[in-house]
Amino acid sequence: MSAAPAHPHWQGYALATGGAIALSAKAIVAKLLYRHGIDALDAVALRMLLSCPFFLAMAWWGGRGKPALTAADGRRIALLGLSGYYLASMLDFYGLQYITASLERLILFAYPSIVVLIVALRQRRPVAGRQALALAVSYGGVLLAFCQEAAASLATGGAGTIAWGAALVLGSALSYAIYLIVSGEAVARLGAMRLTGLATLVACALCLAQYCLLRPWHSWMSFAPAVWELSLGNALVCTVLPLWMVMRAMELIGSAHTAQMAMVGPIATLLLSVWLLHEPFTAPLALGTVLVLAGTALLPRAGAGNMKETSSTAVPPAPSAP
Repeated sequence: MSAAPAHPHWQGYALATGGAIALSAKAIVAKLLYRHGIDALDAVALRMLLSCPFFLAMAWWGGRGKPALTAADGRRIALLGLSGYYLASMLDFYGLQYITASLERLILFAYPSIVVLIVALRQRRPVAGRQALALAVSYGGVLLAFCQEAAASLATGGAGTIAWGAALVLGSALSYAIYLIVSGEAVARLGAMRLTGLATLVACALCLAQYCLLRPWHSWMSFAPAVWELSLGNALVCTVLPLWMVMRAMELIGSAHTAQMAMVGPIATLLLSVWLLHEPFTAPLALGTVLVLAGTALLPRAGAGNMKETSSTAVPPAPSAP
């Protein structure tokens, strides 16, 4: 009898860890897709196209027995879909065209610190001393990894593109941080699954509409079979499945513990990028990863619990999730 409650506990940690690793693999798949001659717009459109039926099912399932959406709900969902999934995904995938997957994950993982800064600005109060220390540690790690990658590109004149790629990914992290802050009330009213499904459907519509405006319709037919296979894996294994795993983990162990397990993401990206992409593993990158993880771990202990418990859905996506 005493052992029974432990099963959901360990299942929750396993789901949270697996979800974090699968979400982090998105950058690896994107890099592999770019080797087939497609760009970020192609990659995001294929990801959204293949994910769309599952997001539709998610929105339907999460909305069973729930009140009908109001006009205010519709406006909030549109805003969240625009910031948390459309902009975050587009900026992230475009940034990945210029920087390594490891640096991309470190920049994205700094989003909790961006949340702290935004909340402090909204409340017109200074950042507390311990919070400032945590922010300095996190951004010091990002800066260390960035400087190492930019310095390695100086010989080929690519430092400017590294800076541009890092700026795009930082914009993705900012967009996702805004999504987290705004989504608290919507999650409480609509539920995480329903909101995620509806907001991602908005992002799907925006991404596909952008693609149709900028590319000829027959361009879908020119993609190699490997592009479709990788995109299917990107949609299912790196987007839909980890979203479900993270939401299920939150039900079993709570959002705080689920967020802690997300710290395995940057480590997984670093190892996968070295293994599959043959990206260089350097001491500054390793130290930068340690600093980012340490700063992120320090934030809750420094009193940075400004995000509502219900708004910590780990997407990325966005986002996915970015």
